[in-house]
Amino acid sequence: MLSSALARRSVASARCVRSLSVWSNVQAGPPDAILGITEAFKADKDPRKINLGVGAYRDENGKPYILPSVQKAEEIVLASVPNKEYLPITGLPEFTRNAALLAYGTESTPLKEGAVAVTQSISGTGALRIGGEFLARHYPKSKDIFLPAPTWGNHIPLFRDSGLNVRSYRYFNKETVGLDFAGLKADLEAAPEGAIVLLHACAHNPTGIDPTPEQWAQISDIVKEKKLFPFFDMAYQGFASGSTTKDAFAVRHFVEQGHQVALSQSFAKNMGLYGERVGAFSVTTADAAEKARVDSQLKIIIRPMYSNPPVNGARIANAILSNADLYTQWESEVKGMADRIISMREKLYNSLQKELNTPGEWGHIKSQIGMFSFTGLNPSQTKALAEKAHVYMTHDGRISMAGLNGGNIEYFAQSVDKAVRGQL
Repeated sequence: MLSSALARRSVASARCVRSLSVWSNVQAGPPDAILGITEAFKADKDPRKINLGVGAYRDENGKPYILPSVQKAEEIVLASVPNKEYLPITGLPEFTRNAALLAYGTESTPLKEGAVAVTQSISGTGALRIGGEFLARHYPKSKDIFLPAPTWGNHIPLFRDSGLNVRSYRYFNKETVGLDFAGLKADLEAAPEGAIVLLHACAHNPTGIDPTPEQWAQISDIVKEKKLFPFFDMAYQGFASGSTTKDAFAVRHFVEQGHQVALSQSFAKNMGLYGERVGAFSVTTADAAEKARVDSQLKIIIRPMYSNPPVNGARIANAILSNADLYTQWESEVKGMADRIISMREKLYNSLQKELNTPGEWGHIKSQIGMFSFTGLNPSQTKALAEKAHVYMTHDGRISMAGLNGGNIEYFAQSVDKAVRGQL
C-alpha cells in the first residue's frame, strides 16, 4: 500500500513539474510566409503546380542552377588542398578586397586611399545585421532608419533587433504599379536631419522597380541636403540587368558625390552560392586611420556574434573574382541568368497584354527588373490561383520571375487571365 501511494505521489509530482515548465508562456510565432508557400507547393500533387514564391534562381527546366564558373572555382579551391583553419574575424582578406572592388569599382577614391572598412559576412542578411549593430552603436546622429514601403520582409525585424527605430518612406504606387517617386522624395525631404535611409541598390525586392539614373541623382541630392546617411543593400549586383557595372550605379554615384555610405553585399543570387552564405559589409571612411578604428569596432561586434565566418564559400567567390578568365566567364553566366528572366518578362507581357487581352495594363511586367515582380494581383486573386490553378505566390501578388520557364509560362498566363476575370 505504501509503495503504491508513493508511486501515485511520484506521478502527480512529475505532472506538476511538467505543467510548470519554464517555457509554458512561450507563444507560437507566425509561420514564415515564404516557407509556408513552399510547404503548400510540396504538398500539392497536381502536375501543373508552379512555385513562384521562392527567391532563388531556377533554370529553364525549373531546377536549381550551379554556375559552370562556380564549378571551376570549386575545382581550383580543391586543387589547392586548403586547410580548415579559422578565418580572421573579418573573413578572408583576399575575398573582402575583391568584393569591395566589385562594388565600388576600380576608380573609387575611398578604395584607392585605403579608406573602406570591409568584413566578410554570413551572406546579405549577416551584412545587414552587422551594419545595423554598427550604426546603432556608433552612428552619432540618429537611431531612425527609413525603409522603403514595401521592402524585403526581413529588413524590419532585422533592424529592430539591431536597436534601430524602423520607419518608412513611400516607394510603391499601387495605382501605376510603379515607383512613387514624388512620395519618395517628399518623405525623404521630411525625414529628420541625420536619419539613416536604406536604399536597394538594384532589383528592388519585392517590387522589381528601380529608380532611373536621373532619379538616383535626385535622391542623392536630397540625401546630401538633409544630411541623411545612406545604407545600400546590394543583393543582386549583375543579376538585375546582366551588368555588374550598371547595377552598381547608385552606390558608385553616391560615393562620387561625396557621401559616406554603408553597403551590404550578397553573393547568393549572382553566384548561386545560396547555401554557402557569402556576403560582405563595408563602410567608407575619411582616411586609413579612421578605417582602422572602424575595423576594430566591427571585430568587437562580430566576435561575440559568430566569432568568424565560414571559409568555403569565400574561397569559391574569391577564385572567381581574382581570376580574369573565370571572372569573364562568370559575368557571361550572370548575364545569361538575367537575360532569361528578362525574356520571361517579355513573354508574360505579350501573353497577357496582346494574346489574351487580360483586363488591365501589364507594361509594368517589362519595366520592372530583377528576380521579382509585383504583378498587381490582389490577395483574393492569389488565393484563387493557389487553390484552383495550383500556382503559388505571396498574397500581395509578388512573383519570382525565375520560377517561370517555357514549360509553364503559358499555363501561368492563362491562369492569371482567369483570376483577373473572376473565372477561377
